[in-house]
Amino acid sequence: MAGSHRAPRGGGRAAAREARRQKARKRNQTIAAGIAVVLLVGGGGVAALNAFGGDNSPGANVGNGSSDDKSADSKVLTDDKALLDGATAKPLGATGAWTITTTADGSTAPDRAFACQSQRFADPAGLRTWVRTFQNAATKQTAVQYVEVSNDAAAAGKAYSAIVGWLGQCNSEKQTRLSASYLTTGVGERGWIAVFGQPSGTKTKYKTIAVTLAGQATMVLEHDTIAGTPPPPNAVLATAAAAANRICVQSGGCSKAAPVAKPSLLPSTEAPGFMAPVDLPVLAEIDKPWVSTPAKTGPGTQCENFDPKKAKATKYGSQTYLTPDAKVPTEFGLDDTVAKFATAKAASAFVAQIRKNVDGCGKTVSNAKVDSTGEIATSVMKGETWEASFDTGQGKKFTYRIGVAASGDRVVYLLFPVLKGLDVTDSGFRDTLIRATERSAAYK
Repeated sequence: MAGSHRAPRGGGRAAAREARRQKARKRNQTIAAGIAVVLLVGGGGVAALNAFGGDNSPGANVGNGSSDDKSADSKVLTDDKALLDGATAKPLGATGAWTITTTADGSTAPDRAFACQSQRFADPAGLRTWVRTFQNAATKQTAVQYVEVSNDAAAAGKAYSAIVGWLGQCNSEKQTRLSASYLTTGVGERGWIAVFGQPSGTKTKYKTIAVTLAGQATMVLEHDTIAGTPPPPNAVLATAAAAANRICVQSGGCSKAAPVAKPSLLPSTEAPGFMAPVDLPVLAEIDKPWVSTPAKTGPGTQCENFDPKKAKATKYGSQTYLTPDAKVPTEFGLDDTVAKFATAKAASAFVAQIRKNVDGCGKTVSNAKVDSTGEIATSVMKGETWEASFDTGQGKKFTYRIGVAASGDRVVYLLFPVLKGLDVTDSGFRDTLIRATERSAAYK
């Protein structure tokens, strides 16, 4: 393509993106409606409606208060004595003292007590709920403990799964990205810890959330901090273990094992092998959630010569991530392609060729300027990211972020158009490529 002065191939995608944007918007509406229907059918009439906090009438407490209206059925957590107090919350931070600021039961619990909470109760037909909030005056940090008690262990298991699902999607939070997540053992029967980040000036607001199943009880513990890097899970792990031990004496589900947090990606309801919306980078200009939609695999810009079919991939597919409710140009979005090869060697060779093509694009395409913005070289993946600009010679310039990586027998390719006021940092795009490559492990 030497001597070419036409716009890059990626520049002609506006119409296709707009069609996918409309499809994504409809998908978003369908999902929301579907959830409501499921709750109305399976959650018990008024209780299901009130789980969304959508009915503030006096009679609404009949459904909202499923936490306390069956107290005679079970003695599990009939009072708040098994909840954390200031002393047992100490592992959250050695500096300063933790004090209880509020304690609410199911009748007075807020519609949303912790980040990513999609509805008021995970088990609208449960027995009771407790919400306790904490504050550390010295560090200005806050925390919340949320506990639901179900009628039996099976119902608690469903509530636990529902909350894990909320964390995996986290559509209720604006400008939030999943920074890290861990599968926990030795904390109740099973659990997760998720760390979510929200940009806040030069630092980030982090919400570290543990969800734990213990017999009839499902517990959530959230610790909010502000820092330059994601906090390790240790503090929340230790506190969640102590909290679960206090609760499980009454509810069951105690563990004798030492608490351990192992890095693992939260489960996702997206197409296997592709990122969840909460994996996507945060842009300051956009406060609407990302939505995914299937896409046709394209060749990329003039640089890559990306053709998994020609490279004999055994399987490949693409997803486009859009923000259909945000006011952005039709070109905006991120394309994620995953290709599976017969061997790891074949996948590595394909990525090596793509890297060679992009690195040399400035010489083979006369109107292209390409800069490498980062490399990935770990024991499980290797790749590179670039910023490529194409000058059409007509006063227009198209700029893209390109990323490709190999992990085992899989290849991941990302393409993101840089638009005025709509860009991510070099490190942010590199982190997105790493997350996309991690997610690709589920592509079978």
